[in-house]
Amino acid sequence: MSIEQLINDCKKNERKAQEQLYKLYAPKLFSVCLKYSRNYTEAQDNLQDGFLLIYKKIHQFSFKGSLEGWLKRVMINHVLQQYRKESFLNIVDENVPEEIEVEVDSDGVSSEFLIKIIQELPDRYRLVFNLYVLDGFSHQEIAEQLNINIGTSKSNLSRAKLILKEKIESQTGTKKMPRVK
Repeated sequence: MSIEQLINDCKKNERKAQEQLYKLYAPKLFSVCLKYSRNYTEAQDNLQDGFLLIYKKIHQFSFKGSLEGWLKRVMINHVLQQYRKESFLNIVDENVPEEIEVEVDSDGVSSEFLIKIIQELPDRYRLVFNLYVLDGFSHQEIAEQLNINIGTSKSNLSRAKLILKEKIESQTGTKKMPRVK
């Protein structure tokens, strides 16, 4: 079955097509959920709820651009919507420290450890870090997505990087001097 046929069948609410779509894209979308969630269980919940939203909105997909990109965008927006309901995004202090760049020796740190420490970041820091570093959003886009100021986005990114740097240093036993941009 072609992707176009699969989408058209999903638009008709055909369960087999929805199941096929889930099987094709759940692993990739789960990794998106895992990045933005506090833990594995929350990521699973976000994936399930996100797919329900995808099935509801599939009629909006117009075959312009990639299906995977559209699915990823819907999933990210769904997860962010869950956080918008909470008040943790409101920060009073907007003193923006100079942006630092952290170099990591990938031989000393496993990907599992990196996922774990990213998930341990406070929600606002984790969301901004993922949007900026992992998904390439600008601070302007992040500010609009999270309904915060650009300065808050920059500050949260800087603080997230510092926290991650400290955790990586304690794991590897090395101290690297951050490069200031």
